Amino acid sequence: MSSDAILNKYGPTSRLLHWLTVLLVILAWTLGTFGEDLFGEGEEAAGAVAGLNIHIWAGLAILLIVALRFPWRIANPPPPAEANEFNRWLISWTDPAARLTHYALYLLLFAVPIVGILLQFSRGHALPLFGLAEIASPLSADRGLAHNLKELHEVLADLLVIVALLHAGAAIVHHVVFRDNTLVRMAPWLRKADPKVR
Repeated sequence: MSSDAILNKYGPTSRLLHWLTVLLVILAWTLGTFGEDLFGEGEEAAGAVAGLNIHIWAGLAILLIVALRFPWRIANPPPPAEANEFNRWLISWTDPAARLTHYALYLLLFAVPIVGILLQFSRGHALPLFGLAEIASPLSADRGLAHNLKELHEVLADLLVIVALLHAGAAIVHHVVFRDNTLVRMAPWLRKADPKVR
């Protein structure tokens, strides 16, 4: 176990990967949801192509970061749940819920980009790799499959954002209501909570 876990906080690598993931999810979801409104629609619109490429690159970056975060989390287990005066009844049901939320987040962080890659291939398009290279589509263009994958991609992306908001909301509740340092461990720029202040 890392010294950071012993000190009951997340280490700098875990925090960096966490906040990079947050920013990339916001970027990818925003471009995926509002990209056509922001940049126009159709392959002939230069803005639409640029927006789609950035969306894809953000998704690929998320996939790479999650691929790093998963083994890192195994090698550097998160610190134990923060103690607070509600532990007797709180941890008995929120600890399993928190674990389930984390598992759901990791699953969705993998699934959303993978479905997005399949969507790109089902359109018969190459997968751009950060403007450095591209992977040719192994699939022939299939409009029906592309339509179904697009809907699945959007549903999973929205579900990811919902679960992430629940995760963030729980951390805020810990900080504001329970006055423990659950949020501070991942956001050290915040002031530590004073359990005596209500």
